Amino acid sequence: MMSQTVPGKSQEEEDGEEEDEDDLVGVTEYGDGDPERGVEEVLDFTDPFSTEVKPRILLMGLRRSGKSSIQKVVFHKMSPNETLFLESTNKICREDVSNSSFVNFQIWDFPGQIDFFDPTFDYEMIFRATGALIFVIDSQDDYMEALARLHLTVTSAYKVNTDINFEVFIHKVDGLSDDHKIETQRDIHQRANDDLADAGLEKIHLSFYLTSIYDHSIFEAFSKVVQKLIPQLPTLENLLNIFISNSGIEKAFLFDVVSKIYIATDSSPVDMQTYELCCDMIDVVIDISCIYGQKMLCSSQEVIQTQKRLRGEEIGPPYDKESMAIIKLNNTTVLYLKEVTKFLALVCFVREESFERKGLIDYNFHCFRKAIHEVFEVRMKALKPRKQSHMGRNKRMTHNGIPRVPL
Repeated sequence: MMSQTVPGKSQEEEDGEEEDEDDLVGVTEYGDGDPERGVEEVLDFTDPFSTEVKPRILLMGLRRSGKSSIQKVVFHKMSPNETLFLESTNKICREDVSNSSFVNFQIWDFPGQIDFFDPTFDYEMIFRATGALIFVIDSQDDYMEALARLHLTVTSAYKVNTDINFEVFIHKVDGLSDDHKIETQRDIHQRANDDLADAGLEKIHLSFYLTSIYDHSIFEAFSKVVQKLIPQLPTLENLLNIFISNSGIEKAFLFDVVSKIYIATDSSPVDMQTYELCCDMIDVVIDISCIYGQKMLCSSQEVIQTQKRLRGEEIGPPYDKESMAIIKLNNTTVLYLKEVTKFLALVCFVREESFERKGLIDYNFHCFRKAIHEVFEVRMKALKPRKQSHMGRNKRMTHNGIPRVPL
């Protein structure tokens, strides 16, 4: 059983899309671009505002390990089966992810064949402002070479920046049995840490995740990576704990709707099946909203935008502050989704007997939503002066970085 409110696009959303146009850079390639732009503009490793506001995530690994497939599935809604037709990446690709007030980061996809330790490549600049380094290992292939590259990459990055979070995705585990998964993870974990211990770098911490694009494991792994880059995470977790304890809720997730990454949850353990149900609920809400939630079309441009949404090319979230959904499961559990911000949604697991006090839950949610917006406002006020200074500096620069006027 499901009930849902699916409104059309509000004026607030339309205004927000215009404001976001300056923030969304999209995918930029290194190599065969416009020669007049220069490498400095494409690979802007030295931009202090960009790296401070949007932490950099490096996606590394050997060729055909699945790096580009991960990026396409998580952030571009590509079907896992379609990734079979992706060509091997031969350029460094950058993408700015600006889906919500908290999920703001840059992803740099490094081709496996590029030797970024080449003397012509300034790897110190690459690692200096990096927040997380994700190294993808193909679990179905011989991973000895991958472990050697992992060790070289981690040790070199740590010498430049000791604050980097090192994440290892043991990928393509969908083709392995449960026992083989555990054994593979144990072996990679043991070998990687032994290599660090032999080099006298025991203090480097590696986090390991079993991932596959054919289930929700890749979304959960990326969620945990992104959470480490959110400075407001303790505040968000505390707010969720207060909310569920006063509302009789069993579990709550704060989701980025576009990517299905959960940016925070309460302190109780995360069950994979629970997380999968939340992801499926978000898919249902978005699909129904795309079909029934649009206002009457009055221009060809709106028709084009709707067609793009139906093809999976996201223009923006097709829901607003009135969006909500209730799904009653057959085990006396209720899934309750409420909009928090333009890109964030709260998904709760509630027992039917507790959901009878829906008025109390809604009131507490109103207080929770207000607190989230206050956290967002504090962040925006802190970033606004730096952004204005950054934009002013850019206006004084030509395309090749030379000042138009003396500074």
